[in-house]
Amino acid sequence: MATVAFKGTPVALEGTEVQVGQKAPDFVVQKNDLSDLTLADTAGQVRILVAVPSLDTPVCDQETRRFNEEAAKLDGVQIIVISMDLPFAQARWCGAAGVDRVVTASDHRDASFGQAYGCLIKEGPLRRLLARAVFVVGKDDTIKHVEYVSEITEHPNYDAAIAAAREAAAS
Repeated sequence: MATVAFKGTPVALEGTEVQVGQKAPDFVVQKNDLSDLTLADTAGQVRILVAVPSLDTPVCDQETRRFNEEAAKLDGVQIIVISMDLPFAQARWCGAAGVDRVVTASDHRDASFGQAYGCLIKEGPLRRLLARAVFVVGKDDTIKHVEYVSEITEHPNYDAAIAAAREAAAS
């Protein structure tokens, strides 16, 4: 299981940790229009799946805005930011932030993404939120890049995720 911390305190995660090279697990999350989104819905595309605790926190806000900017430069790559925020809150946040290139989706119903990707926080003050993580899934549904951010309050390695997505899109 991935090791992460919140403000220096270890945080237990539940679900199955994913590894580069394995088949990407499916999931069901809810888009802002309340429709379901699954991995299969984006088949044949390179995807960057970004797990964040909440769009209403400073690092998640900055991270989602950064991936929104990067989305304009990444041909053939779809970026999906997933949190436990309700779809209504995500839609409000996206409108206020001007975020329109990434898809935001909510795992609030049954934590299927958090469980499938091993980033569901099991205990502590962030219990049932998603730990910060980034996964790149290739057109063939194989995991190409995994980062469980070791300190939840820190940013991911944007350059590594973007490079992995570009490489997957080129192949």
